[in-house]
Amino acid sequence: MSQAVVSVNAGMLLPVLAPAVGAAVVLVVDVAFQRLRRAHYVIALVSLVVGAVATLAGLGMVAGGARQTLCLPGGGQCMYAADSVASALQLAALLAAAVTLLLSWPDDKKQSRGGTAVIVSLVLAATAGATAVAGARDVGSWLVALELATLPTVALVALRGASSAISGAVDLLTTSLVSFGLLALAAGLWFTATGSAFLNPAAALMVIHDPTRRPILVLAVVVVVAGIGFKLSLVPFHAWTPEAYDGAPLPIAAFLAGVSKIAALAALLVVIRAVAPLGAPPLTAIAIVSAVSMTLGNVMALRQDGVVRLLAWSTVAQAGWVVLPLATVSSAAVRASGAYLLAYVLATILAFAVVAALVQTRGAARARNLTGYRGLLRDHPFLASALALALLSLAGLPPGILGVVAKVVALRPVVASELWLLAVVAAVNAVLGVAVYLRWLRAVLASPDSEAKASARQVPDGGASVAALSVRVHPATLVAVGFSAIALVVTSLSPQLILGLFGS
Repeated sequence: MSQAVVSVNAGMLLPVLAPAVGAAVVLVVDVAFQRLRRAHYVIALVSLVVGAVATLAGLGMVAGGARQTLCLPGGGQCMYAADSVASALQLAALLAAAVTLLLSWPDDKKQSRGGTAVIVSLVLAATAGATAVAGARDVGSWLVALELATLPTVALVALRGASSAISGAVDLLTTSLVSFGLLALAAGLWFTATGSAFLNPAAALMVIHDPTRRPILVLAVVVVVAGIGFKLSLVPFHAWTPEAYDGAPLPIAAFLAGVSKIAALAALLVVIRAVAPLGAPPLTAIAIVSAVSMTLGNVMALRQDGVVRLLAWSTVAQAGWVVLPLATVSSAAVRASGAYLLAYVLATILAFAVVAALVQTRGAARARNLTGYRGLLRDHPFLASALALALLSLAGLPPGILGVVAKVVALRPVVASELWLLAVVAAVNAVLGVAVYLRWLRAVLASPDSEAKASARQVPDGGASVAALSVRVHPATLVAVGFSAIALVVTSLSPQLILGLFGS
């Protein structure tokens, strides 16, 4: 006989409920008032802000502290828990989704009737899944929430309608199905080994000294790493990433690089924290995929001339850095991984926002190619400065101090655990990463080519660059660039703001 849930705290569930309710409201409003398409964005942004505010109570909690709800009677087992790590990831997902909506706002007039509501509701639904998986503590909720965070993105990629978008969506769908199969297998292995549907250390401790069930649990963790590796774009599960990023609209590519990666890491951290009592053996797989991901991602990024594909391969490389600390049995590993992810998301979202702005000022063909960024510093100093900060942060170079601190924080558990080979691989890839991003930055700082000069001569004199920027870039895009840039500047000046979110 199933147990009834006796504890429900709606306020604690607001980070999940707010975007989910917002998605439903957007669809209802679209049916009742079809001409109010811009209202969909307002409703969505309000729901995301409400969810973000609700995460504040869980930020900075001491290690081991957590707010729980959806608890069962008797044993105190709860299906939802919000500690500092979960709350920080939820906040990041909600804010990244808000920036995505701001970037998609300029396309409002181009959408067919009802198209805007579909896009906004899918973004909100995927965001609700991302926030839910961060707090999920039972296998069923964890698996359903992770798929809710994934499946809407397939439709978002395909909605563009172009052949490249359909190809990217098919790749993403195939990946999602394989990932779901692996994760369902991992859930079965977990239950077989522990006899518990809850993802917590107590379940793992039950089998830690059992020679027959412990290998099954170790296998479950390895399969989880493989299943989530698809979603995190870890090698060898990364093949969908360049196609999906390049085929998707820019705001959706930013969503894949931001919210989707937050959801994937949140899901992985739930399992990693649950199996901490097992020690190092299950984490060997993470060390391998981390080293291979950052190496292949950087090498391939160096070969790209298209900025979206460069950012896609950058995601593969940065995913290796994100999971790097998790290769160690360290209490600081989870916080280090989460902090690195937030630093990556901030810088990458800002880079995508600048690219979106340049699409409006220079056209998609030029803005998607590295050579199209020549003369950007002269023509649009604000956009050039924002992009430079994002690239330097990803490279881990001053003045992108947040990126420097994030790499140090990610490496610290590896060095403390004396995993010297992994530390050397990471150090080599830190140098490769510098080459990747400085290649783009060099184009930004270079003098404009003849084609760019010809285009510039067509713009009237007298403050032409400022006027063109203010007129031709949609205000919502400028807000997205400004918000992301300010967030990156503030966290670079005070990196402890990011570390403090995780109770570090």
